[in-house]
Amino acid sequence: MCTTLIVPGLNGSDEGHWQRHWLLEDSEAQLVDQQNWECPVLEDWLERLEAALAATESAYIVAHSLGCLLVANMATRPVASKIRGALLVAPAHLDRVEAMHPCIVRFGAFPRSPLAFPSLVVGSMNDPYMNPDELARTAAYWGSDIVNLGSVGHINIAAGFGRWSEGYALFARLKAASEIKASRSKKRGSPVLHGALLQGDAGAL
Repeated sequence: MCTTLIVPGLNGSDEGHWQRHWLLEDSEAQLVDQQNWECPVLEDWLERLEAALAATESAYIVAHSLGCLLVANMATRPVASKIRGALLVAPAHLDRVEAMHPCIVRFGAFPRSPLAFPSLVVGSMNDPYMNPDELARTAAYWGSDIVNLGSVGHINIAAGFGRWSEGYALFARLKAASEIKASRSKKRGSPVLHGALLQGDAGAL
């Protein structure tokens, strides 16, 4: 069984947030809960995500904002082998998070290592937490495919996003790419470049 792990960012995802809708609509979805949503400490958050992953056979991850950085930091740990793919929505630049919120954010340096699983970064032109150039660099660091939705803000409640049904199409595309990767790896006995899997369909996203 493949679990969907919902990974919110700073302050969690309130009721009405698209992540909450997805959690309710997917019987295989689980929320990765944090003890302290307001003043995040990377090691504490990693411990919760690692435990959630360890309890699954395999998992897709749906992360938002600071949660995307959490997933990128998890990627170097052995348990990350259980991750089949990650939808990384509106990743946040740490400098912006620290400047816009009064809490102390102890999240270390921005993760720049390539991810060892298929990933799709989704962002916008006017996200207050990450500008388009930073978004493109982030996707390049992580070896992720990228979709820019235009001027839609931080892809959250404040930006007018509720259930975000369009996001399901992006998630489905990620899953399809993951299945292609797995199939090609079995046939060839060698790894497949993750970034190449979705680029041919980028226009459709």
